[in-house]
Amino acid sequence: MKASLVSLLLRRKWIVAAVAVPVLVAAWWAFRPEKLWINQKVDEPAPFVSTADPRPVYTGTLEGKAHSTSGRATIYETTGGTQYLRLTSFTTSNGPDVHVLLARGDDDSLNQQIVKGELDHVELGSLKGNQGDQNYDLPASVDLKMYNAVVIYCERFHAVFGVARLDPF
Repeated sequence: MKASLVSLLLRRKWIVAAVAVPVLVAAWWAFRPEKLWINQKVDEPAPFVSTADPRPVYTGTLEGKAHSTSGRATIYETTGGTQYLRLTSFTTSNGPDVHVLLARGDDDSLNQQIVKGELDHVELGSLKGNQGDQNYDLPASVDLKMYNAVVIYCERFHAVFGVARLDPF
């Protein structure tokens, strides 16, 4: 009787281990806890051809929502009409699947830490680093009067890391 009880417990341990390992791997992949301690610093120079070429058209200060976020977001326009976003003195938390977006500044979702539903936005790309100066090209068709907020957004968890509402320069 004792031997069969020991055998039953050993079989259950293997079943528990066979279930627990994939669950732990999936949880690690979803949350990426190591990113909490790893910073990715970016220091891109401004893409200025000359000091007279680009001019700032919109600017705003990043404010943290779900995570502490700070820095300045400025949209520049070249004489040729090309526009780009430049983040300066930027810092935020690292995380999985973090993107830089332009969104409607009047969207109530931007006042929340977690977005419920879909966020009306224009994708500018994955966050290059959670610290430092960086540049993002804007699509030529973007309407900055409509999409007048820069959002640091975690796609996986629908979390707003930070928002900068843009004002004319």
